[in-house]
Amino acid sequence: MPVTPNRPRAQPAGTLLRGPARTLTGPPRSLRANRVAGHNTHAASKGDPVWLFDLDNTLHDTSHAIFPQIDRHMTLAVQSMLQVDEAQANTLRERYWRRYGATMIGMVRHHGVDAREFLARSHGFDIPPLIRAERDLPRLLARLPGRRILLTNAPLCYATTVLRHLGILHLFDSLWGIEEMQLHGEFRPKPSRSMLRHVLAREGVEAHRAILIEDTLDNLRAARAIGMGTVYIHHPHTPFGGRHYRRPGYVDLRINNLRQLLLHASARFLV
Repeated sequence: MPVTPNRPRAQPAGTLLRGPARTLTGPPRSLRANRVAGHNTHAASKGDPVWLFDLDNTLHDTSHAIFPQIDRHMTLAVQSMLQVDEAQANTLRERYWRRYGATMIGMVRHHGVDAREFLARSHGFDIPPLIRAERDLPRLLARLPGRRILLTNAPLCYATTVLRHLGILHLFDSLWGIEEMQLHGEFRPKPSRSMLRHVLAREGVEAHRAILIEDTLDNLRAARAIGMGTVYIHHPHTPFGGRHYRRPGYVDLRINNLRQLLLHASARFLV
């Protein structure tokens, strides 16, 4: 079962929290989160915010060095598993990413590859030396009121490595990687609205209390559609992100770094 650390009761984060919203029903058994070891289960107090954080280009700068390595190793994995040349592998990698939001989904649907093996191969490089993030990130996140959940389309092994290196793994109540994002036997990563609803149900959180922090606008649009609060952390190298310098209407708050998020949360307003 999920576990959460004992911590003082948090204060509401402000106007980004919405209400009322209907309570969601429970998820299918196939959908589950990985709970951070050593945490104690508890439900957030009524009115407390629940922060759902993306990982790449949100909690750390992935475009700096990690994304190129993922692309390279993912192409190699496609080559090896499908026995095609580099050009074909690169074409398939990009095609499936654009069509499904994750190359792995296309590999599973069209070629029957094992998802976990593909993810392990495509992320099987030395990650910590390539990680770059904001200074004092553990302190910043620890001061943010409310529960924290990781919600990433990346694999859990990679996500755990990054969070541990950043010194923030213990600050998250649960981790949702792409392996857990299955509904009715099919992978449904962000921006799937049905997946977002099931995550909230599994976590026991009503949509109006949940806030998604993301660098990808499509994911934020989906979150807003189901009643969640939205924070857009702008990263110029996120695909299609460089053209969005203004705050879209479905975004409650646009920030350039997590320090700005803390300032807004501490002031108890987010729009």
